[in-house]
Amino acid sequence: MARVYNFSAGPSMLPLEVLQTAQKELIEFGDSGMSVMEMSHRSPVYDAIIKETEANFRKLMDIPDNYKVLFLQGGASTQFAAVPLNLMKTGKADYVVSGQFSGKAFKEAKKYGDAKCIATSEDKTFSYIPEITPDMVREDADYVHVCYNNTIFGTKFPEVPNVGDKVLVADMSSCITSEPVDVTKFGVIYAGAQKNMAPAGLTVVIIREDLMGNAREDIPTMLDYKTMADNDSMYNTPPCYAIYIAGLVYKWALANGGLEAMKERNEKKANILYDFLDNSTLFKATADKKCRSMMNVCFVTGDADLDKKFCKEAAEAGFVNLKGHRSVGGMRASIYNAMPYEGVEKLVEFMAEFEKNNK
Repeated sequence: MARVYNFSAGPSMLPLEVLQTAQKELIEFGDSGMSVMEMSHRSPVYDAIIKETEANFRKLMDIPDNYKVLFLQGGASTQFAAVPLNLMKTGKADYVVSGQFSGKAFKEAKKYGDAKCIATSEDKTFSYIPEITPDMVREDADYVHVCYNNTIFGTKFPEVPNVGDKVLVADMSSCITSEPVDVTKFGVIYAGAQKNMAPAGLTVVIIREDLMGNAREDIPTMLDYKTMADNDSMYNTPPCYAIYIAGLVYKWALANGGLEAMKERNEKKANILYDFLDNSTLFKATADKKCRSMMNVCFVTGDADLDKKFCKEAAEAGFVNLKGHRSVGGMRASIYNAMPYEGVEKLVEFMAEFEKNNK
């Protein structure tokens, strides 16, 4: 069976080399006599796996020593509650709503305190990133929350937003490890791993140490960052196999040049697709040019029936999961780190042929 080009927004494709390594080690990891899926998370063998995974992630992201790395469960959506429960000391926080997930995070935060939307791009169906300046942030806000890359709408912050001296919290689920990021400009970075790092089930949190230990007294124990940090992400059984796969992905990224190389590859792939869209007479990119995502390229024909036809014929040709999110329709090509150049090049060839046949 031939592998398809999988443009899913998540769970998404993993590097073939990673899958091949996991396949070889599936029955027995090293000389342990068992699969990673079978071993105790308290065993010396697994302890070495999770420690190596964290060390390589720190190296890949250039994470300073005063930041903790947490391997958690519950998806990024659980962090919508964990962030305000841990960081809302004054009971106030500011949110930028640039898409569906940042909107959900804002809605969740309002359950726990005075959350305010200080900027939104809802007026143009989240097709751009709203401008943010320090004077927009409330003086007594504990933090400012953003979703750095908007999977559904194909937009990304073109630069780190300027929030003055406030703590910046970012959901980076769909762009983490796609390019270098200055971690020191953020208080918290969190991400579901199923888009660019691992299979579903793992959530990674990077948090500055001084931001822990201020959680509400009634916080659920599993959501308290300090509890998880004090127990080295082992307060309960972690998502062991997903962490192991993430470790393989981090090794793969480091062996292929690190995040500078990932950025160069991703820019090249995105440019191939956006250049075609910008010159097409049939397809149109939906995101504002100034804030286009490298990871999630959203586009339409302007005809819902033609969009359906395109997705159907694309799938038959081996280009799968191109249908846009159910809330917006159209098409979306998610081209994360693992997507090879040839996948994007062949997609563009198919799109050009489809355009010629559907004028």
